[in-house]
Amino acid sequence: MIKIGVAGAAGKMGSRIVALCREYDGLNLAGSFERTGHAAIGQDIGLVSGIGNNGVTLQEGIGKVIDAVDIIIDFTSIESTKENLKLASQKGKAMVIGTTGFTRDDMKEIDPLLRKIPCVMASNMSLGVNLLLKVLGDVARVLGDDYDIEIVEAHHRLKKDAPSGTALKMAEVLADAVNRNLDEVAVYARKGLIGQRTKQEIGIQTVRAGDIVGEHTVYFGGLGERIEITHKASSRDTFARGALKAALWLAGKPAGLYNMQDVLNLK
Repeated sequence: MIKIGVAGAAGKMGSRIVALCREYDGLNLAGSFERTGHAAIGQDIGLVSGIGNNGVTLQEGIGKVIDAVDIIIDFTSIESTKENLKLASQKGKAMVIGTTGFTRDDMKEIDPLLRKIPCVMASNMSLGVNLLLKVLGDVARVLGDDYDIEIVEAHHRLKKDAPSGTALKMAEVLADAVNRNLDEVAVYARKGLIGQRTKQEIGIQTVRAGDIVGEHTVYFGGLGERIEITHKASSRDTFARGALKAALWLAGKPAGLYNMQDVLNLK
C-alpha cells in the first residue's frame, strides 16, 4: 500500500485529492497538512473535505507527516512547494507536484532537489490536456509556417499566475514543433497601433473571470480556414485524479524528474 500525504489538504485542490484517494486501490491517505496557522488544523481532514470522518488529522506543516508517508502530493504555492520539496528531498520521499507559476530561476534553484527523489511535476495533470500536448505538436509540424498560432486560456478570478502553466507548456510544444525560440516569438498582450502580425509570433492571451476551472484553445489560422483545438475542464477532479494516477505510477521509480507524458506513456 502506497502511503500518500497531501499538502494544502484543506484547499480546493487538496480537498478533492483527499476525497478521491479512496477510489484508488493501492493508495492510502496517511497524512494531510496545511500552512502554519490554518483554521482547520487539528480537525479530521475527511470532515473538512466533506466526505465524513476518515481518521486522518490535518497537521501544521509537512514536518508532522513526512515520516509517515511515501509520497507527497502538492498543489499549493511556489514558496510552499519549495519548502516542502526541501524536506522531501532530505528525507528521500517522492513527490507529485502540480503547483504552477515557477519561473526559470525557480526551476534552476529546485532542479537539483527534484532529481534527488522520484518526482512527477506537471503544469496540468489531466489526461485530456496531456494527450492534447502530443496532438498539438503533430498538427503544428504539418501546418508549419503557413498558419498563425494563437493560444487563449481562461481561468477563475482567484488564479494568481498568468498565463497558465498549461498555456505556457502548449506554447513550448508548439514553438519546438515549428523550430522557433519561444522567448523571441511569444506575444502576451496587444494594444494600440501594433502593426501587422509577424509570421513567427505565437500569441498567448489570458482571461480571468468568475469560477472558470480551466479552458485552453489553440488557433491555427490559415488563409480561408481556421483550426481550433479546445480543452475545457469542468471540475478540479480531473486534475486530482491525474495526480493520484501519477502517485500510483511513481511508486518504486528511481530518482529523477518525470512528467505526465511519462505517466500516461505518451512519449
